[in-house]
Amino acid sequence: MKNIFVLFCFLFLNFCFSQKKQDFIVFSPDGKIEVKIAVDTKISWTISHEKDLILASSEMSLTLGENQVLGKNPVVLNSKKESVNTSFETPLYKKKSVQNQYNQLTINFKNDFSIEYRVFDDGAAYRFITKKKKDITVKWENVSLNFDHDYATLMPYVRDLRNPKDPYISSFEAHYENKKISEFAKDTLAFLPFLIDYKNHKKAVFLEANLEDYPGLFVTNNKDKSGFESRFSKYPTKETNGGFNNINRLISERADYLVKTKGTRNFPWRAIVIAESDAALANNDMVQKLSEPSKIKDISWIKPGKVAWDWWNDWNIYNIDFKAGINTQTYKYYIDFASKNKVEYVVLDEGWSLEEDIMKHNPNVDLEALIAYGKEKNVGLILWSSWMALTKNTDGILKNYADLGIKGFKVDFLDRDDAKMVNSVYDISQKAANHKLILDFHGMYKPTGIQRTFPNILNFEGVKGLENNKWTPNDDVPLYDTTIPFIRMMAGPMDYTPGAMRNATKSEFKPSHSSPMSQGTRCHQLALYTIFEAPLQMMADSPTAFMKEQESTDFIAKVPTTFDETAALDGEVGKFVSIARKKGNTWYLGAITNWDSRDITIDFSFLEKGKKFQAEIFSDGLNADKAAKDYKKEIITVDSTTKLKYRLASGGGLAMIIKEKNL
Repeated sequence: MKNIFVLFCFLFLNFCFSQKKQDFIVFSPDGKIEVKIAVDTKISWTISHEKDLILASSEMSLTLGENQVLGKNPVVLNSKKESVNTSFETPLYKKKSVQNQYNQLTINFKNDFSIEYRVFDDGAAYRFITKKKKDITVKWENVSLNFDHDYATLMPYVRDLRNPKDPYISSFEAHYENKKISEFAKDTLAFLPFLIDYKNHKKAVFLEANLEDYPGLFVTNNKDKSGFESRFSKYPTKETNGGFNNINRLISERADYLVKTKGTRNFPWRAIVIAESDAALANNDMVQKLSEPSKIKDISWIKPGKVAWDWWNDWNIYNIDFKAGINTQTYKYYIDFASKNKVEYVVLDEGWSLEEDIMKHNPNVDLEALIAYGKEKNVGLILWSSWMALTKNTDGILKNYADLGIKGFKVDFLDRDDAKMVNSVYDISQKAANHKLILDFHGMYKPTGIQRTFPNILNFEGVKGLENNKWTPNDDVPLYDTTIPFIRMMAGPMDYTPGAMRNATKSEFKPSHSSPMSQGTRCHQLALYTIFEAPLQMMADSPTAFMKEQESTDFIAKVPTTFDETAALDGEVGKFVSIARKKGNTWYLGAITNWDSRDITIDFSFLEKGKKFQAEIFSDGLNADKAAKDYKKEIITVDSTTKLKYRLASGGGLAMIIKEKNL
């Protein structure tokens, strides 16, 4: 009996030890990325790229109601590894298909939950999965990011003055601050995506994906300032009108939980993209790969394109025989311009209706006449609405305007991503799809993958774009323009609204409401139409301004807004970037620089070998350092062996359309 008792104790202790400490390892398909998962009293992961530590041991847990912590003293039931190598079609994206190859580890734990880890050649991600029969209350999620050195970061901070007591009210518009991890701004939050700059030229960008029925992730410094920890906006229980013209819903009271949700569900992905070169960050598909497929079976009605936009230029058209403004004649002028230049849409921005009730029209705007006029001219109309006004009767409003012939909505002033707002975005997207309406979520909403799930969402703001920059002479816009392709654009398309025809050098730029200008050269603006992803892309300046610069307008009109192939040619975060994209048999190329003038080399090896191509090229003029609108246009022959050097002026750019010569 004594021996049996000793054996039992040994087996029991061995069982307890095996449950207390278990290690798992998953490699990327190319073997460069190693993810180690440690299951002890807590769950943590560590990520290395070759010999470089990307993420030091970082914990993860999910706290449910009654203080049940999924991740505290976890008990592993079993685990499963698998390798996946597939692809999926992406017809409204920067490429027509995405390769999706990864190694996956799923660890199943006691208490009806799992954690799924995926390791790609370009990064890693994990998500919680719960399998509970009843609904659950999520009280908190611990997402920690720890590092072995005090690396430099590029971090977008929440800076919103509408409700300073509530840091979760945000338009998600911020330039990136270059600070070390330990220098994270005190008593504030940052939003995703953000970048860590490692040694050996490696960088990582931190993202979230597949955000559904859940709040968005913010971060702040951890206690020892060696990394970051998660913050989330708790569920709103009381809201009041506030913000601009009282058309925001500000939160006056929150619950003590994040969301009440289904007990069996997948939670958002926590993802890290790792790159050995900056250019690799400018052509990444991680968010697409981690998001749910389209819920819309037939997407043939979804038409991407460019939009003649009224608000940025303050309806400032002239040399006409009527008073310009928010009226029928002005919008017919915009429609005529769009039709003549084969621009697919015109947006009727703020003012066409009452802000608080968009079923009541401005009496100076004959909407039905404009819809009919646009149909005659093959130009669709998109209506602006605040989120608050649209959600008063979402389905009824969408049905009404879809029946009239409106093509979509630009939804503004969301400015939150708590679970209630996220659910509202899903609701609007589904109802818009039901009525075959496209969407542009302006005024907040940073993309996190819903654009794949609902491809009728063609654009998002969540970027400090041209409309904001028109009033900010102290902002370094060319620096920002050469940063966002490597960080913000990784999350999805950007309603940056390029197209300024009044271009200014650094010393000459000044704010203007009715005759706004851009920082940097004309070619910088032209290049943005290729560089910045936007299936629904605005043309920010007035039709009169565009018609005075018809050569530039012709170029912009020819650049598509979705592509079949993308090649990130070269770049350095915050300094310059060059990108080529292909549609059909034609390539489009854009390059921009910050305020530093520089020489760049364009290597045309992305072209098909053995063929000759005709390149229409817009480059900075010799005098662009003083007259930012100065440019040179030329047409030359190139092939895959061609290498050309160009001088980009301060705040400059380069834009090309490259066609096969026999076409």
